[in-house]
Formats: sequence, structure tokens, C-alpha cells
Amino acid sequence: MFDDLVAEASAVPVDGWDFSWLDGRATEARPSWGYQRLLGTRLGGVRAALDLETGGGEVLDGCPALPPVMIATESWPPNIARAAARLRPRGAEIVATAGFPFRDSVFDLVSSRHPVTTDWHEIARVLRPGGTYFSQQVGPASVFELVEFFLGPQPEDARNSRHPDHAVAAATRAGLEVVDLRAESLRTEFFDIGAVVYFLRKVIWMVPDFTVERYRDKLRELHERIEHDGPFAARTTRFLIEARKP
Repeated sequence: MFDDLVAEASAVPVDGWDFSWLDGRATEARPSWGYQRLLGTRLGGVRAALDLETGGGEVLDGCPALPPVMIATESWPPNIARAAARLRPRGAEIVATAGFPFRDSVFDLVSSRHPVTTDWHEIARVLRPGGTYFSQQVGPASVFELVEFFLGPQPEDARNSRHPDHAVAAATRAGLEVVDLRAESLRTEFFDIGAVVYFLRKVIWMVPDFTVERYRDKLRELHERIEHDGPFAARTTRFLIEARKP
């Protein structure tokens, strides 16, 4: 059973941000605010928008209307191809970059869902006066029950590195005014070890050196725990931040 589950999860492609392979194998409660719906409302009211780290373009493509100028950035080659196939037919331009190769003050809206990092100064630079940055981000110590199972106890600075207070301070230093901030702690459950393997292969910053070979003993230990005790539970943290350029 263990070997079959691990082999199956190791063979599944992990490009894009579609987590449907986990249906029935893991659950994650969603924040109450509905980021995609709120983003769609904002996109419908602007002329030029930039979506950072768009992944495979899944979130942006779920919005009912895109503005006349819609640019999405992505740096991972498999995701670039997926995003292009999904978004170019809707008139969006895909830029293969992790940076900001754009002029000053050109976008009414900059967005990002679960960015790895947030370059607040560059965001402020490319926003027009009155423009906004709108983002749902991973909060502090998210899924750290799983992280610490594999890596052991983490230092306090690692646990709090994604605290929303840090984001507010960084936005303020960049000259932006935070106009909305919300945070929630949500329940996540993994029902089998294959779900854990898939998750750690896809969300590579959780256990940065993860491979099945490196962690096979810990994976087997966790498999036996799930088999004996039921789903492995963790807390997912998310925060929503909206910041305006004066």
C-alpha cells in the first residue's frame, strides 16, 4: 500500500496550480472572503492590470472579464506554457519573468495569489497614482505541523516570517497605504501519504529539500500514523491585503 501510494503520487505532473488531483485525498478550508470573486470585481473596473506569479493562469482565468491591458508574469517554464494556453485566447499577455520589466506608473491594479515573495517597492513603482495592489498570501506557520514533522521544530523567525504585520510594514515603507487586511486560520487534512507526497512536490518551499528518496523513512512513519490514527491535520493560514498608491 505505502509503495503504491508513493509511486502514484511521484508520477503525477505538478505543474500549474490546479490541485484537483487531491480531491478525495486531502481537504483545505477556503478563506471566507473569496479571493477570486473579489479579484474579478476589481479587474472589471480597470484599464490595465498585472498579475504576478500567475502559475498556470488558473485564478485569473476564473475571473469573468479581463481588462483591455492584462499582463501576467510567471518564471517556471511548465507554468508559462500552461498560462499562455489558458490566457492568451482571452487577450492576456504572458511575460516569462520573475522581475518587473515594466515602466513606472502603468498599472491600475497589481495582483498576486500566494506569491513566494512580494517586492513592495517594485509594485509601488509600476502602480499608477490611485492604483492598488490586491493579494491573498500565505500567513505565518502555515501547515507547519507537516513542515515540522519532516524538518523538526522551526525557529520563531521562520514561524513568523509571513506575518501580515510584516507585510503592512513593508507596504508602508514602499509608500503604499494599506486599506484592507484580513487573516484566517483554516483546517487542512491529508487522508493518505500520496496526498502528502504530491503536496510537497508541488509546494516546494514547504520542505525545500524534499524528495521521496531523502524522506522515505519519515514518509513511511507518517503513512503508518495516518493508517492508525486517521487523517493528518494541519492549520493553513491566509491573509488578504489591499494597498493603495496615493
